[in-house]
Amino acid sequence: MPTDSELYNRYLRGDESAIDELMIRYGDRLTVFLNGYLHNWHDAEDLTIEAFARIAVKKPNINEGVGTFRAYLFKTARNLAARHRSLGARMEVFSLDGMEAELSGGGELEGLMQDKERQQAVRLCLERIDARLKEVLWLVYVEDLSYKDAAKIMGVNKKRIDNLLIRAKEHMRRELDREGISQC
Repeated sequence: MPTDSELYNRYLRGDESAIDELMIRYGDRLTVFLNGYLHNWHDAEDLTIEAFARIAVKKPNINEGVGTFRAYLFKTARNLAARHRSLGARMEVFSLDGMEAELSGGGELEGLMQDKERQQAVRLCLERIDARLKEVLWLVYVEDLSYKDAAKIMGVNKKRIDNLLIRAKEHMRRELDREGISQC
């Protein structure tokens, strides 16, 4: 399977099918991420298309010094969502509404979601913590982004991501304890 970088470089050299592969690889995940901000699937789908279109038209130089293709894509989409919601105002709320399938679908959170009751309790705990903490958990543990890429997307430095994750885990641990879930 070709890497994102290989696909993007193929696209830059004129292989139109390479951007299609990247859209297939990240389209649904990006739509879910955007829906976390917009709370509207149709707008999230539209902005997903717009994010890919901007990259396809501008053809930015994305290399390891700038970040990965995925980080650039998510940052572009996040900026579009900010403009969409409030004409350039900064994003304030990241919510997990409508993301049930992704939360129970595997990855790092799969062990937390063994049964329906536990899944509901974990979701309740996630909703109780700060929006920035939810966002960093989503980017690092669900999207499996590096701290560096999550930092680029959220517009903070890598050390801030580390601090946010520490706080998010502490808050989640406290909330899970309140719900009687202690083995996570």
